[in-house]
Amino acid sequence: MLAGELYDPNDPQLRDERLRARGLLGRLNDPLVIDPGEHAAILEALLGRPVEATIQPPFHCDYGTNIVLGRDAFLNFGCVVLDVARVAIGERTLLGPAVQVYAATHPLDAATRRRGLEAGAPVTIGDDVWIGGGAIVCPGVTIGARTVIGAGSVVTRDVPPDVFAAGNPCRVIRALAP
Repeated sequence: MLAGELYDPNDPQLRDERLRARGLLGRLNDPLVIDPGEHAAILEALLGRPVEATIQPPFHCDYGTNIVLGRDAFLNFGCVVLDVARVAIGERTLLGPAVQVYAATHPLDAATRRRGLEAGAPVTIGDDVWIGGGAIVCPGVTIGARTVIGAGSVVTRDVPPDVFAAGNPCRVIRALAP
């Protein structure tokens, strides 16, 4: 799965890892968990490492352990990260409300999909990026440092550093000063 090869999502180990993540997400998204220390402990357990970033609940992901958050990254309310492959979010990067990051994908061939196989492609989002609310980042995409992605955009291919990009499909609108 992490190597980008086809995999069976019903594999018992993968199923158990997703169930573990859902249990932790249930606690993270519980509106009664307001203690910052408990919130941080849940995030550390979910991601498998200490976290120096902020995630506003509700938050949803597949595994958690394939997400790497840079220092001071901020994920606003309602973000979804389908982390069947590595999803790296850079330092000081801001994800607006309801941003969705998909490392999960499916084969184009219907016969392979009928067999229940899936795939993944890593997503990399650089440092100091701002992704506007409701944007979707598709599998295999890299977004360069200091780039701004307009709200509601669908990012289907790589975006270079230091640009403002927007639309469906997302395209570079103009350069930004580095």
